[in-house]
Formats: sequence, structure tokens, C-alpha cells
Amino acid sequence: MEVERAKKDDDLTAATTAIDGESAEEVSVERIFEASSEVPPPWQNQLTFRAMIVSFVLSILFTFVVMKLNLTTGIIPSLNISAGLLGFFFVKTWTKLLHKGGFLKQPFTRQENTVIQTCVVASSGIAFSGGFGSYLFGMSDVVAKQSSEANSPLNIKNPHLGWMIGFLFIVSFLGLFSVVPLRKIMIVDFKLTYPSGTATAHLINSFHTPQGAKLAKKQVRALGKFFSFSFLWGFFQWFFTSGDDCGFANFPTFGLKAYKQKFYFDFSATYVGVGMICPYLINVSLLVGSILSWGVMWPLIDAQKGKWYAADLESSSLHGLQGYKVFIAIAMILGDGLYNFVKVLGRTVVGLYKQFKNRDVLPVNDRSSPTTVAVSYDDKRRTELFLKDRIPSWIAVTGYVIMAIVSIITVPHIFPQLKWYHILTMYIIAPVLAFCNAYGCGLTDWSLASTYGKLAIFTIGAWAGAANGGVLAGLAACGVMMNIVSTASDLMQDFKTGYMTLASPRSMFLSQAIGTAMGCVISPCVFWLFYKAFPDFGQTGTAYPAPYALVYRNMSILGVEGFSALPKHCLMLCYIFFAAAVIVNGVRDLVGPRWARFIPLPMAMAIPFYIGGYFTIDMCVGSLILFIWRKLNKPKADAYSSAVASGLICGEGIWTLPSSILALAGVKPPICMKFLSGSTNLKVDSFLNPS
Repeated sequence: MEVERAKKDDDLTAATTAIDGESAEEVSVERIFEASSEVPPPWQNQLTFRAMIVSFVLSILFTFVVMKLNLTTGIIPSLNISAGLLGFFFVKTWTKLLHKGGFLKQPFTRQENTVIQTCVVASSGIAFSGGFGSYLFGMSDVVAKQSSEANSPLNIKNPHLGWMIGFLFIVSFLGLFSVVPLRKIMIVDFKLTYPSGTATAHLINSFHTPQGAKLAKKQVRALGKFFSFSFLWGFFQWFFTSGDDCGFANFPTFGLKAYKQKFYFDFSATYVGVGMICPYLINVSLLVGSILSWGVMWPLIDAQKGKWYAADLESSSLHGLQGYKVFIAIAMILGDGLYNFVKVLGRTVVGLYKQFKNRDVLPVNDRSSPTTVAVSYDDKRRTELFLKDRIPSWIAVTGYVIMAIVSIITVPHIFPQLKWYHILTMYIIAPVLAFCNAYGCGLTDWSLASTYGKLAIFTIGAWAGAANGGVLAGLAACGVMMNIVSTASDLMQDFKTGYMTLASPRSMFLSQAIGTAMGCVISPCVFWLFYKAFPDFGQTGTAYPAPYALVYRNMSILGVEGFSALPKHCLMLCYIFFAAAVIVNGVRDLVGPRWARFIPLPMAMAIPFYIGGYFTIDMCVGSLILFIWRKLNKPKADAYSSAVASGLICGEGIWTLPSSILALAGVKPPICMKFLSGSTNLKVDSFLNPS
């Protein structure tokens, strides 16, 4: 969702500042590297064999992490720090060993570091944009059975490695070609900020200074310690999870009544780490949303059982309480998404108007502009190298046209419900939307990829019609659109990082393409492992419920069949929460940043409406740890908190690999640790000991 992918890299910037010590305005970064006799290698030498090997290994690691997050809550923090830091550590260790043996031919440069970071993030990003926790898994019969509407074979397509890999290869590369011709306009002429790309570049630059290298080693040690702790903690917990609702993850921290309402601390190192990375406001918004829904609204609506909906309905029926949970969450997500779509689109239009009106561009290649602005030495140096290795526009246009033709021919064979003219229409519109998303991301650091995907769900689904498999057509269209616009904004962020680290645009483009290709194979394989290893995969209340799969499917049903699927009074409540999301966002913008930090984010509030509040407790514990740490030692907390959090996330995340293999092998944990009330315990004792 937008909250996950658009998370501002506050901690990344803080860590960078702590490493750098001085801001970019106070000192010329490029003069420092020139003084150390650094000469950027040719673009071919930036794409080294060792960089690709390290990228592949890290891509597998981060794909497991992102997949686990995607299939549990859907909240995915920025992993840029981890990718850059681990890339630096692995290659630095590699080159040090070769240097000692006298075999080192090429030193490790910041450009190669940038290539690794780009490749890893592009690869692991497919685990999100591939829809394994949303639109793609939403096509399956596992999710369709949880919805009483549109569950005919025409609207179902079960996951299979072959078609998933093929589909991702077909649609994931179009976004790369769609914005390549605009790289100079975005980065050099418009001088867009791209905050995450800029912060990542500062981080990588700092790693390759003597002071930064020393701190990076200490950060890697911290990451390694907490990675080991998190992995071993996940292994220890596994022994107590022999049955349903067993183990530390079901510990009734605040009592059994609170546990039934999804309020408990589940001892997840992963989400404690996520809480340390996410801003305080997101964590508090999640907690407020869980209290409002599971603490107030759902008990009140449950009391209307037999009046608002039939009392004999299954708990998973969308005509009962489950319907209110799903559709009210959808209403808030759509309200927040629509508001931000209009806001970012408005900023994009206004920004473009000002840019073309003022022509505030850098003079490049001796072409003077009407208003020549003062250009720093760093900008001159970076612009010179950025424009040196051009990617010809004809390659981008030809690539886009060829991939579009292949896609128009092949995608209808994968999804017969999605016709060739649906795909052609999307590919005509897609470059404009990709540009808008890339430009808006440059201004605000906010990617609206999933919002554009939802627009495709409603428009293409309604166009296809209920009788022609419109639900499946809408979900497939979401995948096509989401992959294009997401990849486009990611590539432009990477171009910004490359611009500031003197990495060649050609090496950045190729590393993004290689990472995307890796992701198109790695992500489906990792998902397939989860899918086959856990028999209850995708079911509500299990270890991997994939909550957004049901949300996306029901969005598609809503777009095709209208409001007939909603239970009594649900539509009115949806209108109220949709309007509330818009109003709250408007108020946040009106009062300004000073007061907006005290107003919850509607998108974050909506996430626990359906999932529950247990993970919000973990994330708030992470926030509390970071808050206390900053009070005790702010410089150390700023420098090491992201490394510690990444270790907690990655350790338990990678434990899912051996746990999946054990499940596939039929090895079950030996113990079930369950928590019962006193009265229930007496009944169990009397049953086991009838004497």
C-alpha cells in the first residue's frame, strides 16, 4: 500500500547526516573524492561480476523479507539502508581478501556500490509490485472462497510458477523504457529532489570516505548481531508452534478478552524492527486505527448480529461482520488514495507550469537558458558525467513498442478475460501516468503506484463486465498498470542516486533491468515456497493471511457488481469513512507540518481495520525503544538504529526459508504452547483425567 512504499526515509537522512557530519552545502563532495584521486570507471566496469553475485544473494535475502511482510500485514519499510550497507560490506570484504592475496584488479567504488543497491532494490521490489500479497494472489480460489460473490471459475486463476514468471517478465520492463527519454528533464533541468534517492546517494558517498567506512563497519557489526538474535529467536519460537494458535505469537499479553479483539504483543522481532524504521506518526496512526476498529466499532457492530446481518453466517462471510471490516477499510484506502492522487497531480501540473514558465534549467553543453542560475562545482561535475553516457531515445521508444506488442499478444493468453484492446488502451495511457508518478515522486517522495493500480481495477473491470470475468480482468489490469508506474518512479529515483554518486546512467539502467529480471524469477519462486509449504496459506487468522489479497479482490467485485455485495448500513459507513479520510488529509495539509504531526494518517489507520491490532503493538514497542534510545544517546541512535532495525527484520524474515523447508519436508514442531482461561483449563484437565 501507499503507506509502505511511500515511507519517507527520515532515518536514512538522519544516519547520513550522522555519517557525513557536514551538509552538502558546506563542503564539496566531489572535490573530496577528487582529492583522493578517484576517477569514475567506465560504465562497463561499474557492472562487475562480483556486484552481480552480491546483488543476487542480497536479492534472495530481501525478497524473503519483503514477501513475509507482504503476506502478513502489507507494511513494508524502506530497505535502502540495508541494501547499501550490506552491499558495501560484502564487496569490501571480497576486495580486502583479494588484495591480501595480491589478486585485486579493480578497487571497490561508490559507483559499483550504487549499482548493487539499485539492483537489489529493483529485484526485491518485484515482491511488492508483483502483487503476491494483493492483486495476483487475489485471483486464487483460496481468496475467492472467502468472498461469496464472483467466485465462479471465470473469475479465478490459481498461482502457478510458469504463468507468474511469464507475466512479470512481460509487464515489468515497460516502466523502464517509458521514462528513460525524460531523465535529463527530471534530474538536470527540473532539478527534482527525489528525497529517498538523494538520501541514499549521501549514504553511499559517505561509506567511501575514511570516516564513513569506519562507521559502516560498526553498523554492519550491529546489524549482524541483531540479525543473529532475530534468526535464533524465530528458530526458538518454532519449537512451540505445533498446532493452531500455539506459541509466543499468540501470547495474551493484555488478557484473553483483549486477545480475542486482536490486542496482544506477539513477540515479532520483525515488526519491532519495522516500528523502529517507520516514523512515529505512522505507528501511532496504526494504533489509533486498531483501537477505533477492534476496540470500538467491531464490538458495536457485532452487537447488531441478527439485526444488521444474519446471526448464522460464517465468520468469513462478507455479508456479516467481515464485510464491514473489509469494505470500510477499502473506503478509507480509496479516500486517502484519491485525495493524495489529486494533490500530487495538482502539484505536478503546477510544478510543470512553473518550470516551463521560468525555464529554470542548468546550462548544459554550452546551451544558454533565458535565466542562468548559479551552479555549484558538484552540480557541474555531476551533470557533465550524467550527460556523457547517453541512453539513445530510440532505444527506449523501440523497447517500449516491442514490449507493448509482445504484451498485447501474450497477456490475453494468460488472462483470456483481459482483451487486447484493454491492454492497448493501458499502454497508450501508461507513459503519461508513469511520468506523473515519477514527477510527483520527485517532488514529494510519494509513489502512487497502487493508486493507479486501483484505478485500473475499477475502469478495466467495469469495461470487461461481470459476465465476461470482469473481476479477474480488473485484477490483471491492476498488475499491468502497477508494474509500469512503480518501475518508472523507482528508475528515476535510481537515476538521482546515480547522478549524485557519478554512476553512469547506462550502468544504472542496466542494473535496474538486471535486478528486475532477477526479481521476476526470485519473487515467484519465494512465493511458491510459501504457497506450497503452509496448507492454511492465505486464510484469515493464520500465520500468512495475505490480507490485501481479499481487499483487492473485493475492490474488483465492487467495481464490477456495484454495491449489492455490501451488508446493511455498510454503504453509509463507507461513505462516512471515505469522507473522513479526505477531510483528515485536508486538515493535515491546512494546519501545516507543525500540527500535522499530531494528526493520524487515514491510510495507516485503515490497515488494522481488517488485520487486527497485534502488529501495531509490536511497532509501537519499536518506536518506544527508539524514542528512549534517542533520549539517552541521540547521535548513536541516529547512526545505528536503522542497522539494528534492519537486523531484526532480516533475521526473522530469513528464518522463513528454513521453516518453509521444514514444513515441506513434513517436520512439525514438537510442542504446542497454548494459553487458556482458568475455567477452560479445568475442563481440559477433567477431560484428560476423568477420574
